[in-house]
Amino acid sequence: MKLFFELEIAYILIGVFFLIVTTIATTRKFSPPNSFKRIFPLVFIFLTIAIFAHFKVTTSRMFEVEKAFLNGETVLCENRTKKEFSKSIMINDNLGWDLKDNVFSNPEYFKGFHSARCVKMLENMKKQ
Repeated sequence: MKLFFELEIAYILIGVFFLIVTTIATTRKFSPPNSFKRIFPLVFIFLTIAIFAHFKVTTSRMFEVEKAFLNGETVLCENRTKKEFSKSIMINDNLGWDLKDNVFSNPEYFKGFHSARCVKMLENMKKQ
């Protein structure tokens, strides 16, 4: 449950915002009668399905990335902090990286990378 909120809290807050807007728009005088009863549940169901689908896709990718790392493969993670470095960083066990609680860390690097923001390195990228 902690992982769900860790990954999806931003999308949950965006969803709550859309539900508030939907509530305001469908309860005004200019809205057709019963529009709140018809539209709000549809928006709620759509947002719920979208958030859970995003969580499922993200955790599936995290599992693949972590499995690849533990098997000695290289993974690529987003580097959003320093613009003078590359946009992605290669992470491998041989380079001193460690995986704990879904976070890749290296004592020689200034920050860790969450496995949700990483992908497996493709074979054709390794040859270049």
